[in-house]
Amino acid sequence: MHNATGAVGDAEPVIRVTGLAKEYRVFDKPEGLLASVRALFRRRSRTVEAVRGVDLEVARGEFVALLGPNGAGKTTLLKMLSGIITPTRGTATVLGHVPWERADDFRRRFALVMGQRNQLWWDLPAAESFRLHQEIYRLDPARFARTRDELVDLLGVRKLILQPVRELSLGERMKLELVAALLHEPEVLFLDEPTIGLDVVAQHTIHAFLRHVQAERQMTVILTTHYMKDVAALCERLVVITGGEILYDGSLAEIVDRFTTHKIVTLDLDAEPDPARIARLGFPCEVRGPRVVLRIDRARIADALPELLRDSGVLDVSVEDVPLEEIVAGLFRSADRRSQPAEASR
Repeated sequence: MHNATGAVGDAEPVIRVTGLAKEYRVFDKPEGLLASVRALFRRRSRTVEAVRGVDLEVARGEFVALLGPNGAGKTTLLKMLSGIITPTRGTATVLGHVPWERADDFRRRFALVMGQRNQLWWDLPAAESFRLHQEIYRLDPARFARTRDELVDLLGVRKLILQPVRELSLGERMKLELVAALLHEPEVLFLDEPTIGLDVVAQHTIHAFLRHVQAERQMTVILTTHYMKDVAALCERLVVITGGEILYDGSLAEIVDRFTTHKIVTLDLDAEPDPARIARLGFPCEVRGPRVVLRIDRARIADALPELLRDSGVLDVSVEDVPLEEIVAGLFRSADRRSQPAEASR
């Protein structure tokens, strides 16, 4: 397991996690009437490890993506770091505070946005929820108005803040959720799948907004997502977690170099190729009409390209890294294969 340290130089990390773990006791419900009656007197339970001994450090101003399949422990980790739940064991500090102690100073310095939960009042206009946030965080009226106006203009939602939230689309609501979360100018922002269910235009708008605000304020941001486009657009550092454990912690460039040995070469031809000629190339390939997609070892790219381009029927060629989705999915599958023998032994 590789754990990179996010701290820069001797600076104290904004987030420091050591051996953090969270376990839940789950009661099994058996099938059938008789078994259900028996379970009233003798319930069977098992322990589920949502997070297993995670170590992590994040420096001020970092934008970190937290990737993992459903049930990997991503949201549980964010909930512990934001103080919503208490860990079973381990330690963590955020901005020098233990999150689950819920100190007032800590709660004023971070924000949590969960894509599937609302913090805005459903039947009221967002402007009213913004006013409530002003009172909760005791924000200076002039500064509050200036920050609110800047955020709503960046997202282009000024015309929406007087509409009841229930009348807005999912993308519009998420933009207003982000405004509400940032009104008190937090130093740390936790984002749990903020673009889930959004269309491409809304995703692009939110990406541009988050890049701007994060760079301007030098916020520390941890983002959980299933969308690789979120990661590529926003993050330089990637943490892959599955089974409650960190599998990879490093840069996007490093994960490509570390877990792949080849590149993907795509040839667009003027006609569908001769299968025999494609077979003679000696590379794994996929033929899609006049398009041929080959997987070529990185060390052989320089020698292979002249041979491929010798055919006068080549109209275009592209050389790309293996998609991040494919790399991460491979990590998940490898972790699943390793975990199966361990589960069986238990």
